[in-house]
Amino acid sequence: QVQLVESGGGLAQPGDSLRLSCTASGRPFSNRAMAWFRQTPGKERECVAAINSIGGITYSESTKGRFTISRDNAKNTVYLQMNNLEPEDTAVYFCARGVRPYISSFPPPTQDFEAWGQGTQVTVSS
Repeated sequence: QVQLVESGGGLAQPGDSLRLSCTASGRPFSNRAMAWFRQTPGKERECVAAINSIGGITYSESTKGRFTISRDNAKNTVYLQMNNLEPEDTAVYFCARGVRPYISSFPPPTQDFEAWGQGTQVTVSS
């Protein structure tokens, strides 16, 4: 049983930075792709960044250049550094563990992921 626990969300002002963390337990971490998704009420879950097992990275167009995904396999943790936050970034952010070492496409379908965290709220408002 894989458990993913996110942390680091909160309230930020436009232009601020936040770093989200997601720590995995229960299964090997390093041999799977990981991703960050976000969701707002009434909308589908959106993948904002994904990282494969050897470090290959893909970003959504809305976050490219502002967000950075990284992973520390020794700590079983994936991070999302979010810079220059915008009100449109307000959402619940989820991390997800892939079923394979890589994602098949971007944006990846949610079926490519076998475990999800509980989510952490990010609110960007002045």
